[in-house]
Amino acid sequence: MNMEKIKKLLEKKIFVLDGPMGTMIQKRKLNEKDFRGKKFKNFKNNLQGNNDILNLSNEKIIYDIHSEFLNAGADIIETNTFNSTKISQADYGCENFSYELNFSGGKIARKAADDSMSRSKDLKLVAGVVGPTNRTCSMSPDVNNPGFRNISFDELQNDYEISINALIDSGVDLIMIETIFDTLNAKAALMALKKIERKKKIKLPLMLSATITDLSGRTLSGQTLEGFYNSIIHSDPLSVGLNCALGPKELESHLIELNRISEYFISIHPNAGLPNAFGEYDETPESMSNYIKNWADNNYINIVGGCCGTTPEHIKLIKETVKNKKPRNILEKNDKLRLSGLEAFNY
Repeated sequence: MNMEKIKKLLEKKIFVLDGPMGTMIQKRKLNEKDFRGKKFKNFKNNLQGNNDILNLSNEKIIYDIHSEFLNAGADIIETNTFNSTKISQADYGCENFSYELNFSGGKIARKAADDSMSRSKDLKLVAGVVGPTNRTCSMSPDVNNPGFRNISFDELQNDYEISINALIDSGVDLIMIETIFDTLNAKAALMALKKIERKKKIKLPLMLSATITDLSGRTLSGQTLEGFYNSIIHSDPLSVGLNCALGPKELESHLIELNRISEYFISIHPNAGLPNAFGEYDETPESMSNYIKNWADNNYINIVGGCCGTTPEHIKLIKETVKNKKPRNILEKNDKLRLSGLEAFNY
């Protein structure tokens, strides 16, 4: 579906995004054999914990999770490809499967969405997820050598090209670059996407979602939210949003700030609260929906869902909460010169 059609739909209603793949997989308490399946039965390395490998070894688990969220009312589902880059898969010795993981992840989600539409006739979109990788372009992993980097911009861009190409080939409706903790990593993904778009002569709807890592209101690489916003709006995204790290209570002030500045649709999918001492998430569907009702009533949001710890029960109640609410009206674009380092400078 093209950008203009999706924009028109987002002007009419608040879209509901699905919940997390990671914590849903964890609940299934899978063992090494489950992760290996037949395809990786004799693979040399341990694969337990490599959630994305299930796209190839145990597709039904991923399809079933997508279906649970679709049945709960999600309008957009995210592919199980958060860690499908070569860089992330290198931890398991699976870097050569990167294209295949992204392609299969897209195909599984596409089938789940199409099957859901055949039953209900409601529109269901597939977002091809591009994660941040486990490395950062902006910061040194060695405190004794601030100038050292364990990844280059070009390496990231080349890696992202493989992932994004595979997602597009699989038939996703849009690309979501999410959990952005380092804007330079995101810029590598954006450059990869633009290169592919020029080559294929297409324009894909793009969702960008940053992560505010603590109560300072900054990303891990040190940018304020408006600094981040200024850094990425050249990409002309469909939406700019926030996800992960914090719960709805902690994200609310940042959502209000994003509402103040954004000339694009706004998305948000918070965790179900901050992890407690046992690594569990305490926000119930009811408590989380109370925050989201307030956001909808104040016209802060266009797309809303859940990140770590949320469940189909959360998504179902979120769907009911925003069903008849008006979406946010995006701000008119102005001709300000927007610059940024760690902070924003607008002229």
